[in-house]
Amino acid sequence: MRQALRRFSRLAALMLACAALGNAPPPSPAELFGNLFIAVQERRIFDDNKTFADAIPQKPPAEIMTDYRAAPPVDDKALRSFVLERFTVPGVNDSGKAGLRAHIRNLWPQLVRQPAPVIPGESRIALPGPYVVPGGRFREIYYWDSYFTMLGLAADGEHALVESMLDDFTSLIERFGHIPNGTRTYYVSRSQPPFFALMLDISKEPDAAVQARRLQALRSEYAFWMAGSACAGRQRACLRVVRMPDGSLLNRYWDNRDSPRDESFAEDRASANAASGRPSGQIYRDLRAAAESGWDFSSRWLADGRTLPTIRTTEVVPVDLNALLWAMERRIARGCGEAGDAPCSQDFAHRADRRKRAMDRFLWQAGEGRYADWLLAEGQPSATLSAATLYPLFVGMASRQQADAVAELTRAKLLAPGGLRTTLTRTGQQWDAPNGWAPLQWIAVSGLDRNGHGGLARTIAMRWTATVERTYEGTGKMLEKYDVEESLPGGGGEYPLQDGFGWTNGVASALLDRYPALERAAP
Repeated sequence: MRQALRRFSRLAALMLACAALGNAPPPSPAELFGNLFIAVQERRIFDDNKTFADAIPQKPPAEIMTDYRAAPPVDDKALRSFVLERFTVPGVNDSGKAGLRAHIRNLWPQLVRQPAPVIPGESRIALPGPYVVPGGRFREIYYWDSYFTMLGLAADGEHALVESMLDDFTSLIERFGHIPNGTRTYYVSRSQPPFFALMLDISKEPDAAVQARRLQALRSEYAFWMAGSACAGRQRACLRVVRMPDGSLLNRYWDNRDSPRDESFAEDRASANAASGRPSGQIYRDLRAAAESGWDFSSRWLADGRTLPTIRTTEVVPVDLNALLWAMERRIARGCGEAGDAPCSQDFAHRADRRKRAMDRFLWQAGEGRYADWLLAEGQPSATLSAATLYPLFVGMASRQQADAVAELTRAKLLAPGGLRTTLTRTGQQWDAPNGWAPLQWIAVSGLDRNGHGGLARTIAMRWTATVERTYEGTGKMLEKYDVEESLPGGGGEYPLQDGFGWTNGVASALLDRYPALERAAP
């Protein structure tokens, strides 16, 4: 210790000499905090000596040293407490120092990726403009994630990025006929929940030629989803189209391949091996279709409601998918009308009307006050209650009576202390209880608010924002999903919890933009 003090004295003398020459460098932490600095570093209060060297004092250094000399800490524990009370220490007590909204604005540049040539043999698909990735293991753009990311980008003034991502998606449709699950070659055989129509409503693009190109892309995407219409006339279902008992057409999730997913190869083979009496190709197709749904995986798709080997996604007519396709039909009708194409506008308006009648007949369960998925094999609605029941409110197709009933059920069963529940079932799958997800919070808040249930909408927003903010303050991270029962990081699924995170950032910014007081009010 005496040798260290002598070294410090020599440094101080050198500083005085440099000052006399008029070119004194700024004092380093060792020079500012003397004996305190030496004690912290030599006693290894932090594992890495750089940690304390990078710490930020929360009061003037002279005051800190006065405190230290007045009551020197008696042991390592007391010394650590002394430091943490007076410094912000990187990786120790620096989480959540910036406000949530400011933190998200600072995250956007970290999640932006620039166009780059594809190296021969790699799986990445090139895009023409900059885009935002979710983060973590998700290193490429994802389809439905991006809608919720765009909401936040627009709220934070990043309109150029929104337009760039719309151009990227238009390019994908022009190349592949649809928007793949993500921009990897192994994702091209499937899409994801079709939000492109709703993305167009975020755009501020004034150029008529760009709007026309995007409308044509939207019509091409619709053709992709309806490609099975002709063969569905001869059989119950074909590709993504389902013929309902009265002859009307609705849709399901599907994948053009029936092999293990490249990105989850071992997991899929294990699921197929665990299944009893079913062809492996059928298992793989249903796993892939669940990936197209975005809900990979959930009790919604499981025949026994519990175990993955019983997955039957292609046997389910999902309420959320059909609500989004109704919104697509309406958006095409509006776009064609604005372009002066009356036959197109009338055709798609009629398509939307037919879909709504079919959904009201088969998916709306008046006695239970909910929209339900339809099970093809059983010819009846699914008993599983999920947050997907709010999609018709979100897109604006629910009647006032339907919306009131769904709102009542949401308050009674889906509202949790930390936000909106995904389902009521605990299976260990990530799209089941106790997890809540950012996109479903926005669907619920927006849908309830537009249907006269602003109080419940704000309650969900407040509880969800509090969960996100509390977790951010404790970890410094924005996460993919959260446990809304305990207001903790989420769990379950086939990969570790990811941070970043595109759609959580987007929904948080959009909610705080809608309810500015929530960031301050969140505990």
